[in-house]
Amino acid sequence: MARRLAAVRDRIERAGGDPAAVSVVAVTKGFGPEAVRAAWAAGLTHVGENYAAELLAKRAALADGPPGGRWHYLGAIQTNKVARLAPAVDCWQSVSRPVEGERIARAAPGAEVLVQVACSGDPTRPGCAPEAVPALVGTLCTLGLAVVGLMAVAPPEPEAARAAFRCVRALADRLGLAVRSMGMTEDLELAVREGSTMVRVGRALFGARPTR
Repeated sequence: MARRLAAVRDRIERAGGDPAAVSVVAVTKGFGPEAVRAAWAAGLTHVGENYAAELLAKRAALADGPPGGRWHYLGAIQTNKVARLAPAVDCWQSVSRPVEGERIARAAPGAEVLVQVACSGDPTRPGCAPEAVPALVGTLCTLGLAVVGLMAVAPPEPEAARAAFRCVRALADRLGLAVRSMGMTEDLELAVREGSTMVRVGRALFGARPTR
């Protein structure tokens, strides 16, 4: 794990980023609690989960996290699960609709959130259309939530991914948001070159994901 994390940080540096300034979120989707412990042992404090049941199970099994440890919810937000998730989530990375913000604000007043920007070109993926992001950010702030940045899942084609990352960076700059959660195992170099401050990495740290 230490070698793999060093390799991820080397990729960030070679792409022009500062490894000390670009946060690495260890995405443990599909892996057990031992993967989270390995990430913690390597010095990672940010852990990301896509599925509500997995996040709740791992948090229950791992009550002794490191100081400053944070759990990020990365999956599509199902409003009927927000109340159960709220005590276990430190940062909601995938808010894309006002109703999601309303449920989070009710269950966890003042919670930290990111707005997911729809830039993948895939209509089945969640996300807020770029032109609607400023209004959604305003709504979430009115609800008392701490909107700290934007998140995106880019399309696989490099030029389309670059354009998506640039769009997210421009929106974040316009709105004065510091966090740009962009880039995963496949495209983190592109994301870092375009201003990512946070990458979400699973396979580069843990290898191939087990079949669900």
